[in-house]
Amino acid sequence: MKADFETLREAGGGDRFGRSWRLSPQPLALSKSEARALRGMGHVLARFQQTCDEVYRRSAAGSLPGWIAELLDTGKPTWMVEIQREAGRQGQLPRVVRPDLLLGENGFSLTEIDAVPGGMGITGWLARTYSAAGFDVLGGAEGMVEGFRSITARGNITVVAEEAADYFEEMRWLASEAGGDRRALMAEDFRSAEEVYRFFEWFDWESMDVFQKLAEDSVAGGLKLLPGCLPHLEDKLWLALLWTPALKPMWESMMRGSHLQRLREWVPFGWVADPEPLPPQAALPRLEVHGWDEVAAFSQKERQLVLKISGFHETAWGSRGVHIGHDLSATEWKASLEQALEDFSQQPWILQEFRDTRLVEHPVYREDGSLETVPMRARLCPYYFTDDLGQTEFGGCLATLVPADKKKIHGMDDAVLVPCIEA
Repeated sequence: MKADFETLREAGGGDRFGRSWRLSPQPLALSKSEARALRGMGHVLARFQQTCDEVYRRSAAGSLPGWIAELLDTGKPTWMVEIQREAGRQGQLPRVVRPDLLLGENGFSLTEIDAVPGGMGITGWLARTYSAAGFDVLGGAEGMVEGFRSITARGNITVVAEEAADYFEEMRWLASEAGGDRRALMAEDFRSAEEVYRFFEWFDWESMDVFQKLAEDSVAGGLKLLPGCLPHLEDKLWLALLWTPALKPMWESMMRGSHLQRLREWVPFGWVADPEPLPPQAALPRLEVHGWDEVAAFSQKERQLVLKISGFHETAWGSRGVHIGHDLSATEWKASLEQALEDFSQQPWILQEFRDTRLVEHPVYREDGSLETVPMRARLCPYYFTDDLGQTEFGGCLATLVPADKKKIHGMDDAVLVPCIEA
């Protein structure tokens, strides 16, 4: 079974929604255990985000260490901090959860949880296209469209920021396919609505006055905003706080043991890049060094580490704020780490253990329609939708395959975009 090259071309594959990618005759085949893990991951991640929000609010209220909320509030304007604390009390948690998963030799590595994810429209379109070619796509042909419909009301307007304009066409397609007078507008064309799906990041709040107004109206009762103004949940800091030794009892008391175990299997060990000196008898866990100056002096072999900006910044998406230690020169590594430490008071960074991805042999169409089998690395982006009843359902999964020499996996002209199937 395969998706025909000419049929894919005629449907717009390889150049749709303003995106360009290479075509493949078939989806990415996952093992039964991998497919099962994907289907069940959404509930665990939704519960993790609920717990993170509870941790933040309890820290802000003083019943958990205050430094947690202080760290997550770093660099954010006062009005936003005040609103996110109110939004948390109102339960305005993300309705779409999308992790970025690297496909490794021993399962998945979770590198980010995106609360305002792109790719929903293109994943829905790919699911339909490959389902029509006869494949049993994970999530089904309509999983993405049905998922978006389940979390939005009739008449919902998706508001897209100029910063995210590349995603406008696919969000317009998704809203239109969901029906019920749902539609997408660029922020400058938006006037009013009873419900808004937010397709902008909070770091971009100063670019349009309407962004702050939407946040304020959402807590005053003027409209429903999806996802709400909870920028602390859009920080990667949580992936490092999950491993912070001092917080281990907290996580164990607030999360189900099986959920916590699975999170720790998926999330690489991480550290907050905090420049505060350690006591003489202390060491950075697992790195077994006394301070960041020693980390900055690591050899290339020791630098199997990833440095990334946490969030609330224009470089915090699309792999732009990511530095892979062993791919940098010693000078570049030292400068990157020093910059991260210097930024701590305005924009925190995290450090994570690097996990390699496994090579996947996958068929790819050349420009003339002939086939070649190419060794590639894969990133999976499954989408989960939480409805008004709190039920989280799997909608579909986008696989991004890039040439084997690429360490950062993201959309690029020589990437392959396909849905997933169970082998």
